[in-house]
Amino acid sequence: MPTSVKKPALKKSTTSKPSKPLPKPALKKPISKKPEVRTGPVRLGPYVKSKPPSTEALERLFEKARGRGFITENEILYVFTEVEDYLDTYEAFVDRLDAAGISMVEQKEGILGRGKERQDILHTLHSSEEGKRGKVDPLELTAESIQIYLREIGKIPLLTADEEISLAKRKEKGEKEAERMLIEANLRLVVSIAKKFQGKSLSLLDLIQEGNIGLFRAVKKFEYRKGFKFSTYATWWIRQAITRALADQSRTIRIPVHMVETINKFQQVERELIQELGREPMPEEIAAEMNQELDKVRHIIKISQDTVSLETSVGDDDDDSTLEDFIEDVKNVTPDRSAALQLLKDYVRDIIKDLNPREQKILEMRFGLTDGVGHTLEEVGKEFDVTRERIRQIEAKALEKIQQHPLIRRLADY
Repeated sequence: MPTSVKKPALKKSTTSKPSKPLPKPALKKPISKKPEVRTGPVRLGPYVKSKPPSTEALERLFEKARGRGFITENEILYVFTEVEDYLDTYEAFVDRLDAAGISMVEQKEGILGRGKERQDILHTLHSSEEGKRGKVDPLELTAESIQIYLREIGKIPLLTADEEISLAKRKEKGEKEAERMLIEANLRLVVSIAKKFQGKSLSLLDLIQEGNIGLFRAVKKFEYRKGFKFSTYATWWIRQAITRALADQSRTIRIPVHMVETINKFQQVERELIQELGREPMPEEIAAEMNQELDKVRHIIKISQDTVSLETSVGDDDDDSTLEDFIEDVKNVTPDRSAALQLLKDYVRDIIKDLNPREQKILEMRFGLTDGVGHTLEEVGKEFDVTRERIRQIEAKALEKIQQHPLIRRLADY
């Protein structure tokens, strides 16, 4: 009997306990849902990554680009439709293009193209960064101003992965403040990449500015649902903006981006041949090494020359001469050439004066002995109101008389 009494008591206690902590399961349900909502879009959601392009598709794209020497962004995006899903494959393909000397050309969008976008981004950069401390004249920027800029962006805290996702969500809703915070938090990334391109005709400030333009484009195109860090995605856009600026602005006369890459490959091959041969290589040797036609190599040599101002000073003195003083004016006739031409005219006049006036006039018009401009048979025929054939006959007869002239030997030196 005691055991039978105890058993119901235990059953009552076990059945009564779950009734009291009923709120606990109710509290656990929303807790279990929060991680699904928060982390689902990042990595654990239903999103399924796309497969990278096939090897055959990549080979066809590479061969097409190698045949032309360049490739457009649209052609790459057509093959890499979801580039964020296989960044490793994409970066390996881009490295392969760089190693082969194949440049990536930005294709213009619309009538205004990317130029308008670039100007809008530059305007936004000036208003967001320089507006805080006043406008600064680029000519007055010094190393001290660079340090000030680095100190200012160093005060901006870095973002965690959750903060990046939160700002990206707000950016999708159209919040400009979230977009600004995402940009400012990655300005240090731009500086670190820009420093690697120093010494290539653009100052560090210009490189940073161009890199900021690439950062703006990365923010606009970033999709947090793919599960990648923003810095990994933005690095490519920053590098692309800087390299394109170097190609567009480093020369007085602009050279297309794909030709800049060709020139870089030409210079690399030339340096290798100099080390191998111990002398300056011939254009034929460079053409054979680059597997290019000789005419194209000569064209590359011609356009790769640096532009020099005619006002460049020559010498170390204050009153030194400029390069313009030593450049020959090929359009004007030199004094010795002018004297020789005058003697030739005198000799010709002495010879043709024995011809009749009609023959003299025809020879003067045909060979430009008077004004230096030769005329056709038809033009001379209209002048004398005769046919072209008649003018040709008179000219041939006059030349025969000249060849028999005793002073014809004077013209042997001319």
